[in-house]
Amino acid sequence: MSEKKSKQTLPVTEAGQIAEEIYSLTVQYPESSAPEEVKPGQFVGVYPENAASLLPRPISICEWDKEERTLRLVYRTVGKGTREFSRLHAGDTVDLLGILGNGYEVSSLKGKKILLLGGGIGAPPMLGLAEALYEANQAAGEDPRSLVTAVMGYRTNDLFLTEEFERAGRLLVSTDDGSVGVKGNVIDAVRVLLAKEKETHFDAVCACGPMPMLRGVKDFAGELGIPAWISLEERMACGVGACLGCVAKTAREDGHSHVHNARVCTEGPVFAAEDVEI
Repeated sequence: MSEKKSKQTLPVTEAGQIAEEIYSLTVQYPESSAPEEVKPGQFVGVYPENAASLLPRPISICEWDKEERTLRLVYRTVGKGTREFSRLHAGDTVDLLGILGNGYEVSSLKGKKILLLGGGIGAPPMLGLAEALYEANQAAGEDPRSLVTAVMGYRTNDLFLTEEFERAGRLLVSTDDGSVGVKGNVIDAVRVLLAKEKETHFDAVCACGPMPMLRGVKDFAGELGIPAWISLEERMACGVGACLGCVAKTAREDGHSHVHNARVCTEGPVFAAEDVEI
């Protein structure tokens, strides 16, 4: 099996646009070098073909199919690298570095009422978590669809991944313009839900999205009195902790370095909300 953080050239099995500026890319690992474990919330570094671009582009893992050994990435085109990836087709190859970072611990979340919050391109890793929880809860004899509520926020009615979320649990949608679901953000949508269904409760919240959203999630979890795990979307360069370009401020002092810092690409991107100052 492959070592973590190894670079491989992998064939593309599916690729295409799924919403405005949003693309999906699926690659397949050979049986001899498939990763032993892929956790929701982890990411890979995708290398552009241009030799002048020395550093890979970090992209969160959306879905991992262990049986088929396929890894799906869903990303937004924001620069030259991601625009290049958007031109890939089935049959092409792409260089990936990974699996990178620390993800969500499904074992500590299964059997509990979990609220998943995703904003924009923060939705893809939440889908991976929703599917992993579905499988874990089903294997434990639980009713998987009753335990996970996903609330995804979009700008407009140009939605993506909603069909996949609906297969893994309950889905609610918020949009900035109010064209679908609740007008506002994901926390607004949860407040509407809790007002309508007063018996509804959650044991924990997991979230990924832009920093203003994550600050709101941290405060909201405090209101509800439940723990929160958040995935930070910091800009990353090397992806392996060497460049110190993605440092987050932490509430606790690191026992080794004696500073209030953590590298998002290695200690994260998933953190307990109480452990980071955002």
